[in-house]
Amino acid sequence: MQTLAIVGASLAGLSAARAARSQGFAGRLVIVGDEPHRPYDRPPLSKDFLLGAIAEADLSLECDGDDLGAEWLLGSPAVLLRGASSESGLSQGAAHTVVLGNGTTVRADGVVVASGARARTLPALAGLGNVFTLRTLDDARALAPELVPGRRMVVVGGGFVGAEVASAAVARGLRVTLLDRRAEPFAGPLGTEMGAVVAGLHRDHGVDVVPSARIAEFRTDGGRVTGVRFADGRHVGADVVVVGIGAVPNTEWLAGSGVLTDGGVLCDAAGRASLPGVAAVGDCAAWWDDARGSHRRVEHWAGAAERPALAVAALLGGTPPAPKPAYFWSDQHGVRLQFAGHAAGYDRLEIAAGDTAGRSFVALYHRGDDLVAVLGMNQPRLFTKWRRSLPTPVPADLVPVLSVL
Repeated sequence: MQTLAIVGASLAGLSAARAARSQGFAGRLVIVGDEPHRPYDRPPLSKDFLLGAIAEADLSLECDGDDLGAEWLLGSPAVLLRGASSESGLSQGAAHTVVLGNGTTVRADGVVVASGARARTLPALAGLGNVFTLRTLDDARALAPELVPGRRMVVVGGGFVGAEVASAAVARGLRVTLLDRRAEPFAGPLGTEMGAVVAGLHRDHGVDVVPSARIAEFRTDGGRVTGVRFADGRHVGADVVVVGIGAVPNTEWLAGSGVLTDGGVLCDAAGRASLPGVAAVGDCAAWWDDARGSHRRVEHWAGAAERPALAVAALLGGTPPAPKPAYFWSDQHGVRLQFAGHAAGYDRLEIAAGDTAGRSFVALYHRGDDLVAVLGMNQPRLFTKWRRSLPTPVPADLVPVLSVL
């Protein structure tokens, strides 16, 4: 392999570049980014950055010791991938071509797709001046000045980004209403019992958490949202609206390339895509999860930091280790939440240490006799101990590349 192109100048893309060099790749390395910014850390955008505790310079992911020798093509997205013939594989002279929006083309023997995802939006709120999403540095730049004490914020969506924004806004003196269409807010990744604990944490800090929220109308005036009316007739005023209803993987540019997508780039358990010479990592990648028996996108910092090394090893012809169980953390109202594993289908919950009332505990999720997930609140040491007890997935080299596609 002479040239490796990484499409995405994010944590996942940077991690892939570092992995390539550390694993001995000495060829041409090209990193493509749709934003004009060098790689930056996204999790602080909804936490310390909104609180004013850190500046933009503190978000940089690059280190003084990085010596990637890479070509950086920033500020223009990839719009097309012309794949080399899958019949000939990556024989001598065969290559993929990445086409950018500005007309630049990059011919590469291997491609790492790290094009990420974009925030979902509500069409009804398009173009309104006080409506925000939070996904990028530019999003955070726009939202931060709106956190003015005394203002009313409505957060649409009960995901962790919305929850972190609500936490930061309350700390800045705003009155916050958080809307969740589910009957049990935060139950999606955590289950009903622990979701209720997180909802209680928000309520204790003054957030009005509204479950089963059915929005009948966004009231507007002068190009801004002034309030939300629910189906039951209740009305909530709004000076700032934040939409946090998930993300859409950026995979449209792969249409016609031979890379299979379905809610993300479909990959095997080592990140290899259906087209030889292509791997995918980060928020756009749906890796095979043997425990679930299906593909799954893992949209968390740890996955973007750790999994690229596996995908690059597979792409360069090495034997990648098995991926670690999914892990994420969140800071809300001064409480550190840590979660590892996958709780879907659990049938028993055990509090191994601490108590939920004090928001300092470790909870274990079981399916039959198996430990499938661990949740910790303000218990980092004990959480780490129990996290190590989670079963290791099937080694990636034992799963054929196309058997799961």
